[in-house]
Amino acid sequence: MSIKSIAAKLFAKSIHNKTQKWASNPVETQQKVFNDLIRQAKETQFGKDHKFIEIKTFEDFANQVPIRDYEELKPYVDRVVKGEENILWKGKPLYFAKTSGTTSGAKYIPLTKESMPFHIQAARNAILSYIHETGKADFVDGKMIFLQGSPILEEKNGIKLGRLSGIVAHFVPKYLQKNRMPSWETNCIDDWETKVDAIVEETFKEDMAVISGIPSWVQMYFEKLHQKAQKPVGELFKNFNLFIYGGVNYEPYRAKFENLIGRKVDSIELFPASEGFFAYQDSQKEKGMLLLLNSGIFYEFVKADEFFTENPKRYTIGEVELNINYVLIISTNAGLWAYNIGDTIQFTSLKPYRVIVSGRIKHYISAFGEHVIGKEVEHALQEAMENTDIRVNEFTVAPQIAPRDGLPYHEWFIEFDSEVSEEPNNLYEFALKIDNAMRKQNVYYDDLIVGKVLRTLVITKVSKNGFQEYMKSIGKLGGQNKLPRLSNDRKIADFFQKIEKR
Repeated sequence: MSIKSIAAKLFAKSIHNKTQKWASNPVETQQKVFNDLIRQAKETQFGKDHKFIEIKTFEDFANQVPIRDYEELKPYVDRVVKGEENILWKGKPLYFAKTSGTTSGAKYIPLTKESMPFHIQAARNAILSYIHETGKADFVDGKMIFLQGSPILEEKNGIKLGRLSGIVAHFVPKYLQKNRMPSWETNCIDDWETKVDAIVEETFKEDMAVISGIPSWVQMYFEKLHQKAQKPVGELFKNFNLFIYGGVNYEPYRAKFENLIGRKVDSIELFPASEGFFAYQDSQKEKGMLLLLNSGIFYEFVKADEFFTENPKRYTIGEVELNINYVLIISTNAGLWAYNIGDTIQFTSLKPYRVIVSGRIKHYISAFGEHVIGKEVEHALQEAMENTDIRVNEFTVAPQIAPRDGLPYHEWFIEFDSEVSEEPNNLYEFALKIDNAMRKQNVYYDDLIVGKVLRTLVITKVSKNGFQEYMKSIGKLGGQNKLPRLSNDRKIADFFQKIEKR
């Protein structure tokens, strides 16, 4: 055992002990975070507008600070983007994490000198937690690869901005620099397919021990390695035994990965976002990820089935229950206040508090990290039909993760209204119109198309009354029941494929 792996085990034990201390006192830990946030933001513009100086309890906060999403917080964010100080948080942010917006283009999520360290520590502690539980630390001597966005940053009014993964690349600890791959030059390549080819060339003869990234992107890397080596990735990298991922559900990919690798490997799930690093998998034996209660984030939870009612009850950590869908609401030391990130979670354990990501408060697709929402698909279809006689009765969209050939894609199941309008003469051209409209709206989807992670969407025609048959088959035929526009699985798609085989 090397000195480095021995040191890693000792460090892991120290971090584990610190984690146990706050995890075993969750309510007190969150109260301290809450008090610190209110105290530090009293003199900000947001703090003055919402009378933070009068806030003594969570009830005061809930009464004075309504739940907001990005669009509702945007007037404050716009002032920060213009370079104003002390708006949402003291001073100016260090960075903006630029992400895909919903109705107003790109979103600019502030990262401050107080919030940034927690993004780095959480990723580190996830690995240390694994080391402490399993006793496995030899991988620290091998090479590690983190498939991420380009670290090249832009600047807006004196504040640097870029994708979160690119920003984080600037904070890799020195003790990992020699082990970390790919090279800085390769990491800066914008075109994803070119970048993966370069990563394959750099890593082909290396001793890769840890591989991390969004599953859809890592799958492309594995497939190219397999093609070049003509053998499983696990034979090429004999010491590869740990896969770290986040962003999308790994389960649809697991069987494909094990086939490409040639064996099972341990995995660690992360729950990071531009708005904060919320949780990581702290146990290989227990379900769920440890919710990070001491990381400068104060959490609130609203039951998903009550979220759209007037004044839904806002719960704190000591009030939550197992197996209930909650909308996750956060207040952070980056200046987000009672902020709805759109994710829904369920608690799998209350001692300690572990969660799984159960979905979004609205239907969406993020099988590849694209975060496509209902409004985007509806707008894209409408734009494609403009200046045509084409009309659509109903449609739904599902990911096709494992096609028989070619790249994965979004599959659109469309029932055209052929009785009162024309159907597209060329289905591919119509699909391309929709695809272009999608790419204009959603930067993540565009990146996946440009990077050749996904190909142009595919349209599958649904016969007349096909959607009615589906709703009837699940006992939900009726005006009050709405067909989901988007799915992260292929349950609806499988129904139509079975019909076609009749």
